[in-house]
Amino acid sequence: MKITDIETFVIHPPRGKNMLFVKLTTDNGIVGWGEAYTQTDRDTAAIAHIEQLGRYLEGRDPFNIRHWMNVAYEDFATKRGGMDLWCALSGIEIAMWDIVGKAVDQPVYNLLGGPVRPAIRLYANAWYGGAKTLEEWALAATETVKKGFTALKFDPLSGPWRAYPNFEDLEQAAAVVGAVRDAVGGKVELLIEIHRRLAPMNSIRLAHMIERYRPYWFEEPNPSEHVPALKEVRDATDIPVVTGEALYTREEFRDVIDQRAVDILNPDICICGGILELVQIADMAAPHYIAVSPHGNNSTAVGLAAALQASAVMPNFLIYEYFVHNQEICDDISVKPLVPSGSYMELPTDPGIGIELDESKFAKYSGDQYPKRNLRTLEDERDWH
Repeated sequence: MKITDIETFVIHPPRGKNMLFVKLTTDNGIVGWGEAYTQTDRDTAAIAHIEQLGRYLEGRDPFNIRHWMNVAYEDFATKRGGMDLWCALSGIEIAMWDIVGKAVDQPVYNLLGGPVRPAIRLYANAWYGGAKTLEEWALAATETVKKGFTALKFDPLSGPWRAYPNFEDLEQAAAVVGAVRDAVGGKVELLIEIHRRLAPMNSIRLAHMIERYRPYWFEEPNPSEHVPALKEVRDATDIPVVTGEALYTREEFRDVIDQRAVDILNPDICICGGILELVQIADMAAPHYIAVSPHGNNSTAVGLAAALQASAVMPNFLIYEYFVHNQEICDDISVKPLVPSGSYMELPTDPGIGIELDESKFAKYSGDQYPKRNLRTLEDERDWH
């Protein structure tokens, strides 16, 4: 069996970011679906990488996943990685696993050693769009819990991503966390996202402000490439600290794991290197008593299906990210949608990654670019300093 064709498809939701699907076709008719991570205004770079990699992928055996990933990094990229490369390779790798599972008529998790759990716990994200007042935050949280979710993630900080915000901004962020906690009660988990924006002193200050609300975790308080800064924050708070969505492959996780700089890792399957790489990162973390909660800012179709396969085989798995605003579109383009039951998702039993897409629906969600974002000008800085 050989790969004969590679295609990309961009789905353009009304808000958020584009979804980028990868389709591999083989000479015996088996099709594999993958997904590459995207960022607004950066999609075309990932697509270009997939197209160029596809020139070298055609004619290869889809079973040779590890060999392909190695030569793509060494021979194609000459050991120069980066976000766009790993987005592309992750999407291709997932599609290759989908083909392999279908060829042997098994879910991918059975090819990785078999599941250690029958279902995956989910937390909701993207549920608070447009919330500004504390009352709006509380209402959005309450409505999401009514849908059955028992864990909510959110970024309580407003304004530009500044490392040194005003103290009042930190106080307002803490008030948002308090409002959500009051609204949902003590049994719902609150996962606090900082998006790598703060300097350690401000991360620590904010952590101390919100500790009384018992957050489930404190995600990416500062940029992940500075491991001592992450450990400084972890050592200063009793809230579990998370990092990993901006790290790719085992190599970039090595120092974080070796130094036990965080309590939980959140690699994204559509950018870290794909299914096998995510499983191997989790295996590296396990002996260090570091848990894994894969990041999931992707579709609730292919990206979710792939993450379910990997998460199923991780003994140190905790919880997976579910972007609620993507569900309607992803259900529409999926032949058999993955539907959560409360805050859990049963493992799919179909061969491969467990999902098929209906290409006839793609035209409904075509689009080029979102409107230009409000990138700061020099004059804007007067308002923040």
